[in-house]
Amino acid sequence: MAKLQQLDAYSWRLPREGGMRCDGVVYADAELVRALEGDGTLGQLRGVASLPGIQGPALAMPDAHQGYGFPIGGVGAFDPHEGVVSPGGVGYDINCGVRLLRSRLSAQELGEPRLIALADALAASVPAGVGAGGAHQLGDKELSRILEQGAAWAVGRGQGTAADLEFCEAGGALPGADSAAVSQRALQRGRGQAGSLGAGNHFIELAVVEEVYDQRAAEAFGLSQGLLVLWLHSGSRGLGHQVCDDYLKRLAKDPDALRPPDRQLIAAPPDSPVGRDYLAAMAAAANFAFNNRQLLAQACREVLGRVLGLGPAGLGLGLVYDVAHNVAKREKHQVEGKEKELIVHRKGATRALGPGHPELPGRYRAVGQPVLIPGDMGTASYVCVGTAAAMAHTFASAAHGAGRAMSRTQAKKAARGRDLRAELAARQVVVRAASGKTLAEEMPEAYKDVDQVVRVMHGAGIATLVARTKPLAVVKG
Repeated sequence: MAKLQQLDAYSWRLPREGGMRCDGVVYADAELVRALEGDGTLGQLRGVASLPGIQGPALAMPDAHQGYGFPIGGVGAFDPHEGVVSPGGVGYDINCGVRLLRSRLSAQELGEPRLIALADALAASVPAGVGAGGAHQLGDKELSRILEQGAAWAVGRGQGTAADLEFCEAGGALPGADSAAVSQRALQRGRGQAGSLGAGNHFIELAVVEEVYDQRAAEAFGLSQGLLVLWLHSGSRGLGHQVCDDYLKRLAKDPDALRPPDRQLIAAPPDSPVGRDYLAAMAAAANFAFNNRQLLAQACREVLGRVLGLGPAGLGLGLVYDVAHNVAKREKHQVEGKEKELIVHRKGATRALGPGHPELPGRYRAVGQPVLIPGDMGTASYVCVGTAAAMAHTFASAAHGAGRAMSRTQAKKAARGRDLRAELAARQVVVRAASGKTLAEEMPEAYKDVDQVVRVMHGAGIATLVARTKPLAVVKG
């Protein structure tokens, strides 16, 4: 097989060969490339580039690693008539995404005792962990409304404000959702999980803005050095997982399915019955996730307000942005100089609209979309901004996080005999976790160097630096 060809310091070409219909492009530096060549990422990228109707290139972001179907950190854009839609290009945790909220407080105002009190209160108040249920037990009618309304369902019930919807990707709801395309088993799994964090890499993090790189964009986003912010990472819980599982099973038996050599990339034409149903169910699960993060954010506001003795005016916690990972969306992009509607699959990748895009909130239109790139429990997270280069070269896509460097099994083995809570406390990070197993699986060494990932994105001009935050307290499932 052909090897990667370096294009510049931050991008590499995977040449078209065999059944590939286009090139692949990998955004990475030399060290990250060596890591990619040690797993199945490049083979999966070749598989994506071989799918019908792809509007090349197939892309891998600097956080890329082997996943199910698409590599995590993979992006593929497809013609809506000649192309395909693939559950493996979205993943099991549909609309796993990140939300960043800014307070009106200086982090210096807290001190260690109040940080510990906040971490304890968040851990006690926010349902977290494998299978944990949320505070909202839903009947079928209300659940169907959530699947079609997304975050607006929560806001309509006093869980947030209209401004929250303004600063969500897609206004907090993907169009085309249909609860009728979601199985009874998926509905059952979601019925009690609205407003729950989940486990794995999901988290709530209190952090301080440690450094600002782009003053103009930071001011637009309401960020300044020393400010207390809150990161929130969660998705569609058991409902989204079941939607993916249901449609993989249905595709395995469906006459319209395309069965490529990698069976994890099983797909269907978007306008086939199974393709239409999957897109409708996927959008419904994505809307469940938008609503879930809205409920979680409001719960965090209430906990912080109670512990700190502050009302909304003193606390703030206004939404900077909420951005999805793991979705397939109909979007318009330039292809060979012409605007074209495409179905863009982002698997462990995030949207990165540049300045002037009409979908951006007015407050951000002059600078671009906030691109949220969380690190691990012990390292920095970053706020970047989308660029014109991203819209021209990556279908307005960027990295979504640090990306795993170890499997969960490898991480648990490496964590044996270690006191991870004490290690993180030595870094001045308070950690609360529902499970020691999750703490081991998500330890800092399990992830790539987020500083390195962000340097690549900034150097490539795809998502440029705005601010870096440092973790103070982390709550995990």
